[in-house]
Amino acid sequence: MSSPTTISSEKLARLIGTANMPVLIDVRTEEDFAADPRLIPGAVRRRYETAAEWGEEFAGRSAVVVCLRGAKLAQGAAAWLRQLRVEAESLEGGFEGWKDAKLPLVSASKLPPRDAQGRTVWVTRARPKIDRIACPWLIRRFVDPNAVFLYVAPSEVVAVGERFNAVPFDIENVFWSHRGELCTFDVMVEEFGLATPPMLRLATMVRAADTGRLDLSPEAPGLLAASLGLSRMYDDDLEQLEAGIVLYDAFYRWCRDATAETHNWPTNKAKP
Repeated sequence: MSSPTTISSEKLARLIGTANMPVLIDVRTEEDFAADPRLIPGAVRRRYETAAEWGEEFAGRSAVVVCLRGAKLAQGAAAWLRQLRVEAESLEGGFEGWKDAKLPLVSASKLPPRDAQGRTVWVTRARPKIDRIACPWLIRRFVDPNAVFLYVAPSEVVAVGERFNAVPFDIENVFWSHRGELCTFDVMVEEFGLATPPMLRLATMVRAADTGRLDLSPEAPGLLAASLGLSRMYDDDLEQLEAGIVLYDAFYRWCRDATAETHNWPTNKAKP
């Protein structure tokens, strides 16, 4: 039975990918992490020994602390965080329990180096439409909630990436780009190990809208229309990104929770 300061893998899995996702803090030892260098989606690494020092950066937020099996390291670090005004829980069963439940795990080797503030930094072409909004949504919700996105002139993406230590995406001849019939969003879903049924459904929608193959998904025309509408509403790419995040939150929740739900105008009128 869960205690008030623990959370189950099932409950946490429902929060990941949503706007209500807590901060996930992996405090496994270096030896345990080296034995399986994967992370629960969106997790950051911290040393359990110094929780009293780094904990204040999460003050006023909710957090879930993860160690190998959900015992002393996670519970101790979570207790320290609560001393520092963090609403902290530890994950029941820890990393091993999450893994045993066959829930998604992101390989740390796929993550770009982080900047001095602990953020991943990405760069792509300005005036985004579909892939260049969908991919940042995926990264923010499942890889790095604090990720930074730079939108620049198409001809400068690679050079900006080199000079500002940013990872280029959705341009030709880089790792994070289209591959064959797959769009960049597909590639990120696969490479980050996030290919759950809801995510694959969303990936099909994105691919269909992004590549003009609207027959692949009945919902793709709606995604395309909404995406093009947003691009006309906003001159500022970052404002458009924030609005697009909400759009993809809605499409993801439909893919995960509401595909069987219908809405029909009542056809039966009351008899006189």
